[in-house]
Formats: sequence, structure tokens, C-alpha cells
Amino acid sequence: MTQYITVAGDDRVEARNGVIKLHGPEAFEGMRRAGRLAAEILDALVPHVVPGVTTDELDSIVHRMTTEGGGVPATLGYRGFTKSCCTSINHVVCHGIPGEKVLKDGDIVNIDVTPIVDGWHGDTSRMFLVGDVPLKARKLVDTTYECLMLGLQQARPGNRLGDVAHAIQRHAEANRYSVVRDFCGHGVGRLFHDSPEVIHAGRPGTGPELKPGMIFTVEPMINIGRPDVKLLDDGWTAVTRDRSLSAQFEHSIGITDTGCEIFTKSPKDFDKPPYL
Repeated sequence: MTQYITVAGDDRVEARNGVIKLHGPEAFEGMRRAGRLAAEILDALVPHVVPGVTTDELDSIVHRMTTEGGGVPATLGYRGFTKSCCTSINHVVCHGIPGEKVLKDGDIVNIDVTPIVDGWHGDTSRMFLVGDVPLKARKLVDTTYECLMLGLQQARPGNRLGDVAHAIQRHAEANRYSVVRDFCGHGVGRLFHDSPEVIHAGRPGTGPELKPGMIFTVEPMINIGRPDVKLLDDGWTAVTRDRSLSAQFEHSIGITDTGCEIFTKSPKDFDKPPYL
């Protein structure tokens, strides 16, 4: 049986204990501030994600904008991670580590940022097209964004997390893609990763019931090939086993009385590429 708890004091840091937290207005306001900074950072990266740039240069921009915006990069030092964002290129599914890798014409790259603002985590990621990207890759990116938004349409009180997962899986598989099962979305707030786990493939009517006050991420990872992934020796970078292309979008959301609020929506409407 799923357990829920109403968080009485949003100024407290509640430990992860398997109980789904129901947050109040203070938490929603905190998540709006953190989510807006996260979205502004991704907006600012648009002119910099071009052939010839290194992922380390992009990471430097993320770090600078996070600190100038009054935040702290959640990933920097998190379980030994050494960078301020994740950069996942082509067949990298998630958690790619910025470094000397140079982006090439035709690449697709997911950039995942999580600034902490006044204790709240604004977790979001977007896909970027590098130069002239082949149609096959662009279609994957478009479909992945559609999967995210179809999932969010199901994120409303009375529905269950399985309804969100089923909407994502159905659309991905209708386009002959696969959904990664090894990683999932998660509760977020004052904790970087909290309950519940938010899967992206599942049966409708299953899983925890969605209630007003729940705050979590939805972040489907969609592959052109099989869903299987493997972890590289660095302990972080996850890649497709068949080296097929992978794409991901992520929003942090809060369940309201009538649906969901997206905390990480782009102020410039740069929600999916191409970003004009």
C-alpha cells in the first residue's frame, strides 16, 4: 500500500523513506524559482551548442549561470560526479560526463541541469541538434518530446503513475522505438532524488495514485533500437548496448487540483528543437 505524508514544514529537509510527500504552496513557489533558473540556463546554451564546442565549455557556462543565478549545481560532487551538468551525445542514454569531447555536425545531445535554489532542486533536460542533423535523428528527438508531453497530459489527480508510463510507452512503440527501463523519473524537491520512482513504460491504472502536492520528474529515454543499456567504466555514462541513438527530455512538475504545473518550462518557448 502506497504511503503519503503531508509535509507540514517546507523549510525542513525530509529524508527519503519510501513515503510520497504531499507539498504545500511554499514548496511549489520554491520549485518555480529553481525550475525557472534551470530553464533559463538551457535557453542560454542554445547559441553555444554548435559544431566544434567541447562539452566542458558547455559545462562551464552551466556552472557560471547557476552560481550567478544564486544557485548551486546539484550534480557537482554528487556521489563523486565532477561536473555541473550531464551531456549525453548520440548513443549515450544519460549521465554523460562533460570533458574534451567535441560536438560534431549531425550530433544530437541531451543536456541535463539541476540548480539548487534556496534548497529546492530544479531538474530538467532538453535535446539539442548540432548543425545539420539527419532526419532519422530529428524524428527520434521529436517523438521523445511528444512522449514526454503525452505523459504529462496524464499527470493529474486520480490518475496513477502507470497512466503516465503507458502514454509514453504507447507513443514510443507506435513509432517503432523502445523505452529504456533501467532509469526512471523520481520525486524531487529539497531532495535531489525522492519517492516515488516514475517509470516510463507500464500498464494504465497501476502504480501510486497521483494526488495534489506530489512533485516529481518525468524524463523518458527513448531509443531507436533496443531498450538495453550498459554502464561504462567511469561508473556514470550509460549507453545503448546496440549503439543506437537515444534521446531524452525531462521536466519537473507538481500535481495540482486540476492537472500538473510544469516548473521547468522554457521562458523563451525553447521547449523542443530547433530553437529559433
